[in-house]
Amino acid sequence: VQLQASGGGLVQAGGSLRLSCKAPRSILSSFSAYTLGWYRQPPGEQRELVAEITPSYSTNYAASAKERFTISRDNSKRTVYLQMNSLKPEDTATYYCNAKTSNVEDWGQGTLVTVSS
Repeated sequence: VQLQASGGGLVQAGGSLRLSCKAPRSILSSFSAYTLGWYRQPPGEQRELVAEITPSYSTNYAASAKERFTISRDNSKRTVYLQMNSLKPEDTATYYCNAKTSNVEDWGQGTLVTVSS
C-alpha cells in the first residue's frame, strides 16, 4: 500500500486544516477492510496516535484531539481525512496516515503541520 498524504501547511493558532490521505487504486476492492489512522510526530518526540476509524466507522481519538479533530473516510475515493479545527501551537508535528488490517500495515510519507502562535 502506498499512501499519499497531503494538506499540511502553516496556519495561525485557532485556524483549521484538512489532511487527506489516498490509497492507490490497486487496493480499491479491499480499502473498506482497513482501519485507517492519523498519527503525528512532534519535533524530537515519538510518534503518537491522533485518531483512527475502523471499517465499521467507529472512531477513536487521542485526548488532545477530541472536540477539535474529526476523522472520516470515503471508501469510494480510497481516502481518509482529518479535519483539524482550533489548532494550537502544540499541534505542530509531522502527520502520518496509517492503514492496517490483521495482516498488513502501511504508512504514508508524512505531511508537516506548523501552527504559529
